[in-house]
Amino acid sequence: MGRWVRIPPFLLRSNKLVYCEATNSFIMATSARTEFSSALNAIATERGLDPAVVLDTIKQAIIAAYRRDARERGEDTTEQLLEAEVDSQTGEARILTWTEGKEDKKQDITPPGFGRIAAQTAKQVILQKIREAEKDAIMSQYQNRLGSLISGIVLRFDGPNVRVDIGRTEGTMPPSERVPNERLSLNQRLTFLLKEIKETERGKDVILSRADPEIVKKLFAREVPEIASGAVEIKAIARESGGRTKIAVVSTQPGVDPVGSCVGQKGVRVQAVINELSGEKVDVIPWSEDPDKLIASSLSPATSVSIELNQKEKEATVKVPEEQLSLAIGKEGQNVRLASRLSGWRIEIVKLEGEKKTEIETESNESEPKSKTKSKTKAMKEPEVKEEVSVPIEEPAEGPLRPSEASEARPGQPNKDVK
Repeated sequence: MGRWVRIPPFLLRSNKLVYCEATNSFIMATSARTEFSSALNAIATERGLDPAVVLDTIKQAIIAAYRRDARERGEDTTEQLLEAEVDSQTGEARILTWTEGKEDKKQDITPPGFGRIAAQTAKQVILQKIREAEKDAIMSQYQNRLGSLISGIVLRFDGPNVRVDIGRTEGTMPPSERVPNERLSLNQRLTFLLKEIKETERGKDVILSRADPEIVKKLFAREVPEIASGAVEIKAIARESGGRTKIAVVSTQPGVDPVGSCVGQKGVRVQAVINELSGEKVDVIPWSEDPDKLIASSLSPATSVSIELNQKEKEATVKVPEEQLSLAIGKEGQNVRLASRLSGWRIEIVKLEGEKKTEIETESNESEPKSKTKSKTKAMKEPEVKEEVSVPIEEPAEGPLRPSEASEARPGQPNKDVK
């Protein structure tokens, strides 16, 4: 029979390990023998691991300790087939080897010097393996939550990245997932989109986002029961994070007002989303299969527009009154750019009188960068008149607001007419 080597004491609650000089090996205290199994299960339970996984790490650690001990003795074990046997009840372990093709004739090669150094090495390897297994278990939990919202606290700024405490681990928000010009502070609690699990040099990392359009969808699903239940569906979304977001919604059930459901009584629902997005403007418009209606709605807050469609090129020429021109275009062309992405049509804005033509050509693909957006102004009859593309939005006239304008209401002045 082979000689048995005991598992290091840090795995045992009694923390007792006796070195026997007569046999030149470690042996467990009698009281610890009956506790190995319970200690193994306790470690697995506390760390959310499978006991079999923990036991497997112990076997790997014993093999690693043996190889290191052999190197110190000048032996080469790189080509040697090794196996560690561990009694799950008592913790007794031994090293076995065999030649290829003769697995049924394993030999016990546990060396007499397999002592303190081997035990310490096993301890380090086991702790490392347990940490890795624990992190894999944690990542598996977050893997199942990808695409959902998660609350986190800003811990520190690691270069361009933001490290966030999200509970059992830390997440990273890279610069590409940050909202431009959003001011963050330490210990600030925010809502993030759990975007992906990414392999890095340091292992797996949870990537968080506040710039992805999907976070707006999830926020509306959280604030609007009709969206969560499927009675209202978000058909399209266009976002320039930190500036403005437009969403088009449709009802899947008769009698349900999709825009009113998203805006909420006195605008409370859409305002809750705006607050989560640090004041980003949000327009909610009704979805329509009719391009004329969809484009007209998507240009909100501009009104009184006339639309001519080129179905072949999927281009729309929109004639806008002079007083609505800057509203239709938006700051630096933002409004018409988002309208184009939302509707999927390339939009050209023209002043209704024809005195001046303002042409905005935008790619309908939302993923296109801003650098590919064309904006040009052509003077026709009055070149001395300069049109301002970026102007303050006019105060709404007295009377009920359109639902898509509810998000423009100032804090403290909710829209009482939107239900």
